[in-house]
Amino acid sequence: MMAPPLCPIITLSHSNNDVSVLLQEIIVEARNLSDAEIHELVAKVFDGGVVSDEEKEFRIPADQGIAGHVATTGQILNIKDAYSHPLFYRGVDDSTGFRTRNILCFPIKDENNEVIGVAELVNKMNGPWFNRFDEDLATAFSIYCGISIAHSLLYKKVHEAQFRSHLANEMMMYHMKVSEEEVSKLLVTGIEPVKEIHPCYAEFTYTPRSLPDDNTPLCILSMFEDMGFINTYKIDLHTLARFCLMVKKGYRDPPYHNWMHAFSVTHFCYLLYKNLGLSNYLEEIEILALFVSCMCHDLDHRGTNNSFQVASKSVLAALYSSEGSVMERHHFAQAIAILNTFGCNIFEKFSRKDYQRVLDLIRDIILATDLAHHLRIFKDLQKMADATELYERVAANREQWTKVSHKFTIRGLPSNNSLDFLDQEYELLQSQGAFGSDDHCLNGCLDDAEGGRGQ
Repeated sequence: MMAPPLCPIITLSHSNNDVSVLLQEIIVEARNLSDAEIHELVAKVFDGGVVSDEEKEFRIPADQGIAGHVATTGQILNIKDAYSHPLFYRGVDDSTGFRTRNILCFPIKDENNEVIGVAELVNKMNGPWFNRFDEDLATAFSIYCGISIAHSLLYKKVHEAQFRSHLANEMMMYHMKVSEEEVSKLLVTGIEPVKEIHPCYAEFTYTPRSLPDDNTPLCILSMFEDMGFINTYKIDLHTLARFCLMVKKGYRDPPYHNWMHAFSVTHFCYLLYKNLGLSNYLEEIEILALFVSCMCHDLDHRGTNNSFQVASKSVLAALYSSEGSVMERHHFAQAIAILNTFGCNIFEKFSRKDYQRVLDLIRDIILATDLAHHLRIFKDLQKMADATELYERVAANREQWTKVSHKFTIRGLPSNNSLDFLDQEYELLQSQGAFGSDDHCLNGCLDDAEGGRGQ
């Protein structure tokens, strides 16, 4: 932890993530303040530092010698005659030929007042020894040293965490990678007209879960085509196919919040468009954002809810709990990660303004799937259900409609958790105990009643 006598030792650059460089900078400042003798003898004082090949490192036990004494007691030590002091270790002088006359040794502490290092200044230059003024300077200076070192170490940890996160995301994307063969296979027969999927595919009587899992990506393409998105936004078919396959692979296989659930919700959005005149209430870009959000709204769901994530102190909770809607923010982050993957950006031909808008819409819609949000707007949904003249109001004043809160409520409706209960298999799966007991589960998610076990 600590080390032997040294001349230059300390560092003050808050943005420096190299503690070795920081220590060197600190000692230069300390030397300038106290007029200590300049010498190239350097001893490492802090754990985790790196000594270059040009430097020679001396180590002594943390509870021995002058540095060890200061590290143990946390008190400054001013020695006027080094050779007469019982704690002074002459071995360093003997091995280097340096003559130590006097020493000012002071502790460096963190915000908890714990000693994290010790600095030694050797040989006062403009006087016989270090005086009380030098002690006061060293005490004040050590506070800034501690802050600088703490910031440096924190910066290093954040930097390392960013690299680990990037590596983990890279690894995840590698395993989700879609090959050109898969894309070609999906497009080999062309986009199938919706009516050929099933005569009732565009009707509320159709059950999307009746489709084989392998057929769902092609059905997504068919809905994109039928809703006019491919032509309107000039979406490349290979890009769209790769995006759909990536999204499908981005889902885990919990009992409920899996890809088939996402596909069912996406199909429901399609039904709203085909049967309820969704275009009368929303702009084209909003409908596209809604449709894509339905596909992505539960990406990488772990089968647990937000309360569970927070109670179990999961990595996701550490990332998002301060903002709320832990899982929903993760779903959105995964959607963005897929869009940023090479060959998957279906919005690549958008103008900068439209691109930013569609991402903002997707974010808002996915965040709206938080059940807590649904409970907040439930009364508004009831009022809207009773407002039979809603369409007339919209038709009469479309400009005003773009400003009212109802628009956001409708935009978030198909992917809202309330619609989980419209999924025909939900009650069947729940009756079979797929989600656990009623006390421990809500909407297919394990909550924190299990004491935060697992993720």
